Amino acid sequence: MALQCGIVGLPNVGKSTLFNALSSAKAEAANFPFCTIEPNVGVVSVPDERLQILEKLADPEKVIPTIIEFVDIAGLVKGASKGEGLGNQFLATIREVDAIVHVIRCFEDENIVHVAGSVDPVFDKDVIDTELQLKDLESIDKRINRVEKMAKSGDATSKKELVLAQKYKVHMEGGANARTLEVTMEERLLAKELQLLTAKPVLYVANVDEDSIISGNQFVDALRSEISKDNAELVMVSASIESQIAEIDNLEERELFLEEYGLKESGLQKLIKAAYSLLDLITYFTAGKQEVRAWTIKKGWKAPQAAGVIHTDFEKGFIKAEVIKLENYQKYGSEQGCKEAGKLAIEGKEYVVSDGDVMHFRFNV
Repeated sequence: MALQCGIVGLPNVGKSTLFNALSSAKAEAANFPFCTIEPNVGVVSVPDERLQILEKLADPEKVIPTIIEFVDIAGLVKGASKGEGLGNQFLATIREVDAIVHVIRCFEDENIVHVAGSVDPVFDKDVIDTELQLKDLESIDKRINRVEKMAKSGDATSKKELVLAQKYKVHMEGGANARTLEVTMEERLLAKELQLLTAKPVLYVANVDEDSIISGNQFVDALRSEISKDNAELVMVSASIESQIAEIDNLEERELFLEEYGLKESGLQKLIKAAYSLLDLITYFTAGKQEVRAWTIKKGWKAPQAAGVIHTDFEKGFIKAEVIKLENYQKYGSEQGCKEAGKLAIEGKEYVVSDGDVMHFRFNV
């Protein structure tokens, strides 16, 4: 399951620059709005040092990391919910992604114009939030009109949908995002029909200048304070630094470059870790002579579901899973070593997969 994140933000906040640095795709970066007209999709290999460990131990023919897709969506502007600045097209693209990466400008540069005339991250956040909320309220009104008659006729499901839609309407008319409304599990399942944009998980990315990458600045502080009520996560990234990292192919040279800035990891690594945490995703591995491979699944999935991401037949005909903890794989040096040490566990359908498990599935179709 490839995770897809939509990168949104006002024009000239550094979205396309960041996108270019993160991905193998190249969007045009220019000092004017709408330089990215069609959504660009960049496929990025997820950095995972555990793959390197398994590669040394299993000595496979190939190593296949899991991937994440970044969709660079052209800069939204005030009025996007009503079609301003090609807004409808871009809002439709946001609807398809798993999570929203909201890039907000937290740096000053007189050579790069700001659509509002000055750098104000709280204003930037509010503009995007408002446009997404307005589009959601439009969707909610349409749903209410659609189910109202059916609810009056006594249809039980329509009654529940109507109550929920009205609940969201009241909540969002107060300027709140859908994701902040407390709902039951049943209501959450019903809410999927609404396809609300502001119900999607959001990760705020503060794009800072190089001097602010460690400690932040007053713009980051203001943004962090603002999003605290949204229970959202913030990641500081310097698109400028990421652009320079992207030009360095050698891993050791990259590490030295990061050290010069006092960084332990790149913005890409921070962003991916935050996205995985936001969406409750974990990684398990398969390892053998043919290949070592990483697989992304939801936290809490059981063994048959995890097997299903390899092939649906693996889930349908699941018999058992052979599981080795990565630390044991390291300690005993091989699958055979783990077997001899009694560290290869045979697990059934109820086994909940842990992050970092090395697994082999037995199935029969």
